[in-house]
Amino acid sequence: MNILLLGLYRVYQICIMAPIILVVTILTAVVTVIGSACGFGKWWGYYPEILWARLFCWLSFVTVSVSGRENIDPETSYVFVANHQGAFDIFTVYGWLGHSFRWMMKIGLRKIPFVGWACKWSGQIFVDNSNPAATRKTMEAAERQLRGGMSLVVFPEGARTLDGRIHSFKKGAYRLAVEFGLPVVPLTIDGVYNVMPRTAMLPRPGHIKLTIHKPIHPTTDGHDLPMLMKESFEAISSALPEANRAPATGATPAD
Repeated sequence: MNILLLGLYRVYQICIMAPIILVVTILTAVVTVIGSACGFGKWWGYYPEILWARLFCWLSFVTVSVSGRENIDPETSYVFVANHQGAFDIFTVYGWLGHSFRWMMKIGLRKIPFVGWACKWSGQIFVDNSNPAATRKTMEAAERQLRGGMSLVVFPEGARTLDGRIHSFKKGAYRLAVEFGLPVVPLTIDGVYNVMPRTAMLPRPGHIKLTIHKPIHPTTDGHDLPMLMKESFEAISSALPEANRAPATGATPAD
C-alpha cells in the first residue's frame, strides 16, 4: 500500500470506520446484556457477535477464508485451541467458526465498558490466576459451561505473539478436555499478524485464513495430556507459513 492510499485509509478508519464500529459495538453489547438477562444467553451471547465480528472485518477491508468446517459437528461440545497472532483472531473465530462457544479470556477484559458487561452476562469465562482460589473459580466456571453442552475457545499461548511466531502452550484448557473427556479441535489462524500485530494501533487491509483441523478424540483411557498438547501444537503449526512457526530454538507445547 503506497503512502497516499495508506493516508486515505487512515482517514477512512478514523472518520468513518471507527464511529461505526463504536456504535455497533455498544448496540451489540446492549442487546447481548438484555437478551442474556432475559434468560436467552445461549443465543444472544453468540449470534449478535457473529455480525459484529464480520462487520469489523468488512469495514477494515479484511477478508477471511475457512477450511475444514466439515471436521466439526454443531451438536458436539469441543475445546477449541488456537494460536494467537493478534486482536483479529477474536473477530475471525467469532465470525467464521460456525460453532456456538464461549471464550476463556483474560480477566482484564472484564473492565472494558460495554464489552466487559456483555461478556459477563453472556457467560464468557474470565481467567484469573492471581491466586489458587481464583484459579479454582475460573475452572469451576468453565466446567459449568461444559456440563451444559457448550464448547470453549482458548488461546493456550496466553497472550498475542510479539514476533508473529507460535509460542509455548499452557495446560489450563487441556486439563478441562482431559477431565471431561472432550475432543480438542486445533484451529490455525494465519494472516492476523500482518493485519494487526500486537504493537499496532490500527489494522490494515489483508486476508486471514482459518483452518479447522480434525478433532483429537480421547482414547478409551482418556486423553494423555502431554501427547494432547503436542498433537494440537503440531497440527496448528502445520498450517502456518514457516515464518510464523516456532523459533529455531524450539517453543515447546507445554509450560
